[in-house]
Amino acid sequence: MQWVLLPLKRYAEFHGRSRRMEFWSFALFNMILGLVLAGPFYYAMLSATLSVDPNSPGADAAMADAMLSGAGTFGMIGIGLFSLYALATLIPNIAVTVRRLHDRDMSGWWYLGFIVASIIPLIGLLASIAFIVVMFLPGTDGPNRFGEDPKGVSGAETFS
Repeated sequence: MQWVLLPLKRYAEFHGRSRRMEFWSFALFNMILGLVLAGPFYYAMLSATLSVDPNSPGADAAMADAMLSGAGTFGMIGIGLFSLYALATLIPNIAVTVRRLHDRDMSGWWYLGFIVASIIPLIGLLASIAFIVVMFLPGTDGPNRFGEDPKGVSGAETFS
């Protein structure tokens, strides 16, 4: 749990380095929490959509009405909480990604490059795959231009 909370403790810290464990623990926690919070909304939308016969006349309008009414209060609360959480963790997500790139001895501006490249249709798929691969690669051993090796730091200093 310490690895999940570390990016929140280092809220807007864009300097230094972050280990793979810190980045991927935070990413996994965000994904699980997103599924828990937004899951009821998507379940309600899916069940409302499946309740409409697509071959009936006016199916498009009926499907839109079913989706709007099918989301339900519980689903809307979940998607609202998810949106608030996503907004609150936007800066820590960017910061931990930049620090992870620093661990690879890459500038944080590479993150912007990956985002811009992901907008382009076919290149975006390749850029997204390349980004995931870069995030899985180990950091450089020893100090680099962005700071000391986070694996070389004792656990007591890391979590203090």
